[in-house]
Amino acid sequence: MDKQVSFTEIKQLSHRYKEAGKTIVFTNGCFDILHAGHVEYLNRAAQFGQILIVGLNSDRSVRKIKGNNRPLINEDQRLCVISGLGSVDHVVLFDEPDPGVLIETICPDVLVKGADWPENQIIGGDFVKSNGGCIQRIAFEHDISTTKIIERIGRVYYGSRQNSNPSI
Repeated sequence: MDKQVSFTEIKQLSHRYKEAGKTIVFTNGCFDILHAGHVEYLNRAAQFGQILIVGLNSDRSVRKIKGNNRPLINEDQRLCVISGLGSVDHVVLFDEPDPGVLIETICPDVLVKGADWPENQIIGGDFVKSNGGCIQRIAFEHDISTTKIIERIGRVYYGSRQNSNPSI
C-alpha cells in the first residue's frame, strides 16, 4: 500500500481503521529539512497507537506560515522522505495553514504535537477530546531545528566566502 495518500483516500482509510478497532495517531508539520529531532518525534508519536498518519503542509501552506523563503525542500521530496520512515503509515498533504479540517476528517484517537505547544493551543485538540480521543505532547530531546540548521549553513557558507581568496 502506498504511504502517500490523498485527502479522499485518508478519509476512507481512517474509516476502515476505526472499523477494525485500530488506534489512529495523527501529527502534522512542515518537516522541511528532515533531521534527527523529526525522526525521534515521529518514532515516539507512532508508539501511541497502531497507525501513524502525518499531515504534511504543502509548499503553499509552508510559505503562508514561514514566509516566501520556505520551504527549502519541495513538497514532493518531503512527501517521499516522510513516507520512507518506518514509523509512518500514511502521509497526506494539506494546503491550509493549519490541519483542522484534516483532523476532523481523520478523527484520530491520539493527536500528537511537540511539548512547545500548550495543550489549549493545539489545533484540533478540542475536537479530538470531544470524540473520546486524547492529546499527547512530546518533549524535544534534540537541540536541533530546521531554522537552526539554516542559520548554521548561512554562517558556514558566508564565513567561508569571507575567508576565501576572491582571485581563485
